[in-house]
Amino acid sequence: QVQLVESGGGLVQAGGSLRLSCESSGSIFRLSTMGWFLQAPGNQRELVAEVSSRGSTTYADSVKGRFTIYRDNAKNTVYLQMNSLKPEDTAVYYCAMRTPPLTGYNYWGHGTQVTVSS
Repeated sequence: QVQLVESGGGLVQAGGSLRLSCESSGSIFRLSTMGWFLQAPGNQRELVAEVSSRGSTTYADSVKGRFTIYRDNAKNTVYLQMNSLKPEDTAVYYCAMRTPPLTGYNYWGHGTQVTVSS
């Protein structure tokens, strides 16, 4: 059973930065696509960014140029560097794993709160 543990959330002023981390248990990490999702109150969970096992990345339009997703397979950890934060980035951020050969994310972390004040 895979466990994903997020850290790095918190309160930051608009224009500031945060780095989220997600550490995974198990050796399947290096073969998996990893993603970060956000869920704001009253809204559905949505994809922020994902990185494939080969390092290819995809970003939501709302975060392009501000957020960077990257992974360290030696540490079984995926990161989300968030710069130029805006109040509308406020949400709970979830780490997720998609293990091959599945097409959907099948493991989720518990989430970490990010609050951006204006």
